[in-house]
Amino acid sequence: MQYNFSFYSYKRHFCQPLKTSHGVWEVREGIIICLSDNSGNLGFGEIAPLPWFGSESLTQALKFCQGLCGKFSEVEAIPSDLPCCQFAFESALNTLSPSPPLPLSPSLPLYSYLLPAGEDVLVKWRDIWDNGGRTFKWKIGVNQIDKEIKIFERLINLLPEGVKLRLDANGGLTVDNAIEWLKLCDRYPNKIEFIEQPLSIKNFARMLDLSKRFSTAIALDESVSSLIQLEDCYRFGWRSIFVIKAAIVGSPSRLSQFIAENAIDVVFSSVFETSIGRNTVLNLAAKLNNPSRAVGFGVSHWFNEDEEEWLKSLWNYL
Repeated sequence: MQYNFSFYSYKRHFCQPLKTSHGVWEVREGIIICLSDNSGNLGFGEIAPLPWFGSESLTQALKFCQGLCGKFSEVEAIPSDLPCCQFAFESALNTLSPSPPLPLSPSLPLYSYLLPAGEDVLVKWRDIWDNGGRTFKWKIGVNQIDKEIKIFERLINLLPEGVKLRLDANGGLTVDNAIEWLKLCDRYPNKIEFIEQPLSIKNFARMLDLSKRFSTAIALDESVSSLIQLEDCYRFGWRSIFVIKAAIVGSPSRLSQFIAENAIDVVFSSVFETSIGRNTVLNLAAKLNNPSRAVGFGVSHWFNEDEEEWLKSLWNYL
């Protein structure tokens, strides 16, 4: 079946730059797509690239959308090197209905909230705690390790009982630094949930070894940013945690099938998509996320704008 197709490019500025070992990120750019059929049904999807994780770039996604010339037929025809496009178009087909979608609030009581890197974390966690947040993520590998460890030790003593803290290195640690962090985290088993992607994707074997040597869990993130990578890491023996950014992995149905068939320990995580992409991911998470782990979608505080008003203007455009 052939569908009519339109798209809209967007830019959303962060309240403050997001600092990771990949660099500084100031603006989230993406594409909202809309499919319509002959009955007047509409389906929406979101292309939210993260090229430093291995997805296509925004330029590549735009080129693909422009090349469709306003018509779309089948997801299977989208090349594998355009996983964000696969995600967006399959999402749109799955949500065809007479009216635009509303923001989703599934039965996911636990959210992990992203804190800023550096000393700002010592203040910023408090507001989230006061509003009910109990799981936090803090970026490491951004500054010198000695400085980060001093901040960490102050933070860990400030955090109340019942808090879970995730440390996310985005693959930016050396092996020696990863070992130092793991030794430190082993001293706080009741507060540290896991360290996320301590080493680069080239060091899978070393991360597998470290996951067996320390009691602090290690989660893969960049290493499993595509479906092929996810399948390979599982095949090569990874049985710890998988952080899944579904919006950049590719086909939601293929991802769901793999997780269901292998019963892996999954944490779904955001790529700072709008509620268009978030709805699809949270629907997946409601079925497949490890129920004892918070989903990584506590990121709305990184934007100033009222997303509901922004979406209303988008519907008028599309």
